[in-house]
Amino acid sequence: MSGSQSSYRDRIYIVKDIILKLVEHNELNQTTLLSFCGLNLNKHKSILDELESNEFIRKHELPFGKRRIFVYRPTPRGLEFCTTILEPYEMVFPRRKFKDNNNNYQDHLQHYVLAQKRDTDEAERQKNIVEVVRNR
Repeated sequence: MSGSQSSYRDRIYIVKDIILKLVEHNELNQTTLLSFCGLNLNKHKSILDELESNEFIRKHELPFGKRRIFVYRPTPRGLEFCTTILEPYEMVFPRRKFKDNNNNYQDHLQHYVLAQKRDTDEAERQKNIVEVVRNR
């Protein structure tokens, strides 16, 4: 068996960590997200791609000079998946080394809900401004 058992993390916990990190920070670029989760781009890019294809996270590209940066955000569907599937799974099968991540779950959830409300309020405000300008 290669590697130590204590450093191994099941894929399901990696998925949960990715979604929770995005919930905690609202959005992260690819490098920062993988770094915060302790992941390697070459080994774990497929997980990000699967999460995006299942609409659990959303990716958008930002130009940065001659380069491009990929930024990820959680989706309501991803949060629901984390809450209804991953959280109960970890309660039944708790991880060993990364157990402390659950302590802040409710804080992350509340932060996400507030961020979504802020985004909705901002979109509504901008829509109202456009309407006022049109009516002048």
